[in-house]
Amino acid sequence: MTHSETHRGMKIIGIILIIYAALVATHEGEFWPFSIYPMFSQAGNPWTRAMVMDITDRSDDEMWVRTTLQHKAGEPVPVFNYGVDQIDFSNFVSKTEDWTESRIRAMHTMFGGENIGENRWMVAKVHGRMVGADSVTVEIEPLILLTGDDAVLNPDYR
Repeated sequence: MTHSETHRGMKIIGIILIIYAALVATHEGEFWPFSIYPMFSQAGNPWTRAMVMDITDRSDDEMWVRTTLQHKAGEPVPVFNYGVDQIDFSNFVSKTEDWTESRIRAMHTMFGGENIGENRWMVAKVHGRMVGADSVTVEIEPLILLTGDDAVLNPDYR
């Protein structure tokens, strides 16, 4: 390799690094080809997931009240222990807008009345969003009350 070829190669590498640095700097450290994971490429966007809480010990007055994650109504129920895939469950709950009777019954069937028994489980939508530049707020919206023999939609649900 001649000196001019080496110099030209170094110049091209330098230009590529400058372009890369400019793209990363103007996109808060994110540059699309290197952000294929939603947790990075969609950071800061509001999100909705789902959870199930055991609210057996809660009063009827408290069960439909929206709360924060820190003040949740009961202990989380590990859905995997009941043969329910967390991702499918969360997608079903978070993406369903029209809760028909058959969808409510499907939620009950998903867990099985025999697994719920005498307990009361609350299926909830969990909404998270950024507050300010460095804080997140998480709100729990009660959706469906599951008992051993019934499933009831939140009467205040849109």
